[in-house]
Amino acid sequence: MNKFLPFFLVILSFVFFFATYNLVTLVIRYHNSDGETKLVDASALYRRLDPIVNMPNELKKLERPRRLFHVALTATDEAYIKWQCRIMYYWYKRMKDLEGSEMGGFTRVLHSGSPDDLMNEIPTFVVNPLPDGMDRGYIVLNRPWAFVQWLDKAKIEEDYILMAEPDHIFVRPLPNLSHGNIPAAFPFFYINPIENENIIRKFYAKNKGPVTDIDPIGNSPVIIKKSLLKQIAPTWMKVSLKMKEDLETDKAFGWVLEMYAYAVAGALHGVNHILHKDFMIQPPWDFKVGNAFIIHYTYGCDFSLKGELTYGKIGEWRFDKRSYVDGPPPRNLSLPPPGVPESVVALVKRVNEATANIPGWE
Repeated sequence: MNKFLPFFLVILSFVFFFATYNLVTLVIRYHNSDGETKLVDASALYRRLDPIVNMPNELKKLERPRRLFHVALTATDEAYIKWQCRIMYYWYKRMKDLEGSEMGGFTRVLHSGSPDDLMNEIPTFVVNPLPDGMDRGYIVLNRPWAFVQWLDKAKIEEDYILMAEPDHIFVRPLPNLSHGNIPAAFPFFYINPIENENIIRKFYAKNKGPVTDIDPIGNSPVIIKKSLLKQIAPTWMKVSLKMKEDLETDKAFGWVLEMYAYAVAGALHGVNHILHKDFMIQPPWDFKVGNAFIIHYTYGCDFSLKGELTYGKIGEWRFDKRSYVDGPPPRNLSLPPPGVPESVVALVKRVNEATANIPGWE
């Protein structure tokens, strides 16, 4: 009997080790939206549930069919918007076919009601603006209405949509960051539903759920299933108009009112978004390009010749899109002085590359 004891102890130790290993690694089965079964360990699940994430490792390593998304932006026929659209479309073409990209087609949804002189340069779908006076001087209210019309009337091949803006520049090939029916969005620090709960409750009643259901996002950049956006867009439009009609809401939200309206509309449809902090950067507040896919140049960049930020005061060196309301910036803009953040340098270099290569720029 004793001669078998060591062998028995070895077997018992092995069984104990195997059981302990399985408990520690905690393999969890789940089904994704495409019906496949995958194995994910507990730490990976924790990372996936992080409310603000970098690009998920699954998207980097997972071999799956490409899920193309259609790039769409809304625009007017003003000179100020036209030159931004031309630069944006240039960088879309530069990135579209590179490795890692899941970009599909492109549409400029023009809500002026009539064609303009960019129709032959940029794929464009013309829709009607809101009736006179309905936007109350807030031109952005036309954005949800434009998407409603485009989604209803246009033939869109892709199953996903990227809602983008004219002042976006692609800096890396963009994959589909969404996960099945869960859209992907960028978290904005200035969209804070919790701090504005009293106002939010006018449009998202308590019986709908907690205010934390509302994501800190706007409609752009967002990658979303086309079928889901078709459901949300009419609600987004209605909430936008109601918010604009409410004096307290209009005063509190100002130029980001339509962004809050999209976030509320998503929550009303029970939709939450994966929040990707690397979706884009916003110079000059973000210093480095890093792993970002988009540069959003909504803010003016003002610096002294020593490379010091002079925000709120016109700098000795500056790049601000609002300096070019009446026409496009000239080719070959001067580069920032030494000491200016990398993100600003990258922005100006990309503007210069685009304007040097777009025919008939000036």
